[in-house]
Amino acid sequence: MNDGTTYDPYALLGEFHTALWLPRYPALSRGPWTIRRIMMAASPGYWGQPYRIAGTVILAGPGAEGRTSWMSMTPSEIESQEIGLLAARGHTVVLGMGMGWLAANAALKSDVEHVTVVERDADILALIEASGIFLQLPEAARAKLETVKADALAWRPSGPVDTLQADIWEKFVEPQKLAEVRRMQENIRAGAVYFWGQELEIWRYACRRAGKENPQLDWPRVRAIVEEDIALPLILPDWPDLPQKIAAAGRRWAPAKPGWWRPQAS
Repeated sequence: MNDGTTYDPYALLGEFHTALWLPRYPALSRGPWTIRRIMMAASPGYWGQPYRIAGTVILAGPGAEGRTSWMSMTPSEIESQEIGLLAARGHTVVLGMGMGWLAANAALKSDVEHVTVVERDADILALIEASGIFLQLPEAARAKLETVKADALAWRPSGPVDTLQADIWEKFVEPQKLAEVRRMQENIRAGAVYFWGQELEIWRYACRRAGKENPQLDWPRVRAIVEEDIALPLILPDWPDLPQKIAAAGRRWAPAKPGWWRPQAS
């Protein structure tokens, strides 16, 4: 149902600013999924910086431990997707519809020719269609969007894929995440890959290599981890301070469980 209430994420973000496009969202529900506003006075960014905000719009639904937020218009969620979006080009595949804004931003890029969104949940697809967020895009961007109802872990494209953006998970850190990304990439064979929370996987392997929490991280270590441990064509921006940002994200978002980074940890 839609009670006519509409939320503007920009108006809620307070101190936080982004160049990414954020759609207006109606208060809406389909099946077990809802889009609604929650009140928040502050929220950390993905790289650890705190921001004063007025609230956020969330996508809530069933999670591993009950009802939870699967996506939100918070500084951490927005910053955690920027790297992949900045590099999107050609045929971009988005695995997981979420709130739709990731696919929408990819479609807005001039160097993106086509966006395929793969989502297995019919209620999510119905929710985003009913929200009308894609109708807020210019016609040229809307024309690039294609939605496919399928399992992200099994879907295979009919042609080449230039960039892959994967976000099908509830949390930044999940023990099976990297294995699932490798499975997706084996099916899709994209030229470049970005997956939500990949910086936390880099941090996990940095801890393993050092054999301790909070290891030192620099560009040679980051490159070695990506090439030898993660072994995927990850999108990495050439930011001089990226290793420091990864370490800051790791310290902020890694699980509190001691030894979470060890191979046997779950």
